[in-house]
Amino acid sequence: MAARKTTNAIVNPKGSLETLSQREVQQLRETGSGNVYKLFRQCALAILNTGSQSDNAKTIVEAYPNFDIQIQQQDRGIRLQLINAPADAFVDGVMISSTREMLFSALRDIVYTQSELENQRVDFSSSEGITDYVFHLLRNAKTLRPGAEPKMVVCWGGHSISSEEYKYAKKAGHELGLRGLDICTGCGPGVMKAPMKGATIAHAKQRYQQARYLGLTEPGIIAAEAPNPIVNELVILPDIEKRLEAFVRVGHGIIIFPGGAGTAEELLYLLGILTHPANQDIPFPLLLTGPRSAANYLEQLHEFIGATLGQVAQQRYQIIIDDPVKVAQQMSAGVKSVTEFRRQHNDAFHFNWLLKIDESFQHPFEPTHANMASLNLTREQPVHELAANLRRAFSGIVAGNVKENGIRLIEQNGPYQISGDPQIMQQLDLLLQAFVEQHRMKLPDNVAYVPCYKVVK
Repeated sequence: MAARKTTNAIVNPKGSLETLSQREVQQLRETGSGNVYKLFRQCALAILNTGSQSDNAKTIVEAYPNFDIQIQQQDRGIRLQLINAPADAFVDGVMISSTREMLFSALRDIVYTQSELENQRVDFSSSEGITDYVFHLLRNAKTLRPGAEPKMVVCWGGHSISSEEYKYAKKAGHELGLRGLDICTGCGPGVMKAPMKGATIAHAKQRYQQARYLGLTEPGIIAAEAPNPIVNELVILPDIEKRLEAFVRVGHGIIIFPGGAGTAEELLYLLGILTHPANQDIPFPLLLTGPRSAANYLEQLHEFIGATLGQVAQQRYQIIIDDPVKVAQQMSAGVKSVTEFRRQHNDAFHFNWLLKIDESFQHPFEPTHANMASLNLTREQPVHELAANLRRAFSGIVAGNVKENGIRLIEQNGPYQISGDPQIMQQLDLLLQAFVEQHRMKLPDNVAYVPCYKVVK
């Protein structure tokens, strides 16, 4: 990515951090150095780079080598001084409102996460402690709305999709919006933007004034996939595992559109949870859908799930081809069943406490070459544990494709080595080859995709 036009500016809070105590201001100023500052700078640059067509965190950082952001104290709290910031984030010298909101949301989440860790109030030794941590992160971001009727639909799918798939996801979002449903995505481009865009028009038609477009991300992802400007609530979770748990805790149903390795990771994560014996009676509407042109892709994914996790996993979702109206109708009905179930069991509408998430899905997986090579990808384990390990394999592939640290590891040590049960490896190789052939691994940049992995059969 070539160097681009930049500008300098002073920015005051909007959406978050408008009212602060002196201690909080001091804490924020202390963020202006060390690893926490480096993390905030990286996330801030991604937010200011909203609209970029690159999905490579390394190239985005290299395009703005002189970018800097400083936290300044003032009587009312804080303000940010931006140096050599992307000029596209401004209109006539004034920062775009949505960008300003997300910028301070990032600061809020990063500082709060660090504060929680420093105070040692988090019990990472238990599943309940990790879930409680996710709850507090979401509550601090004002994401949880007690008493509000369930209507948050999570949409998963790829950032690198065809125009036809984008239009289909947009139509589905429009149908969801007409039925008063809110949208939650990973907040980036592609499928993370399309349903939100469709829903905004539908919400306007229905004169729906309190529409929510919730974006959940994490530092490694946001650096590669800048938030789309429709997002009006941004939450940055500390890692991919906390992000995935946030999705299933706040979402009342999930729709999976065509995607690549990241989408497969999300599907495996959710199926691993839903196939846990403790969750077999908990309603959780899950739909896989796409236009007619994506039928082969959905069938390949379905066959992969059947060949690895079996029929018990396939029974937890429904596939709908080329029918966005049916998708919205089925999801609306599914959300109603979730509402009734939670009423009967006195579970909160805003946070799914009853869902059992095994610790194997909660602890961060570091995709080093050694960790990827040692994954247990055999059938000699419960289905939900195999799903957890397959999820880790795809997580490593995502890291090698788009995350700065993963890209550097591949540059230094070559592709990851993935091995396991021969039949599972065969199915994994076939699915990944299909992703490559269909250009689902990275955004098109006129450069042939070089795999960051090698499946050892």
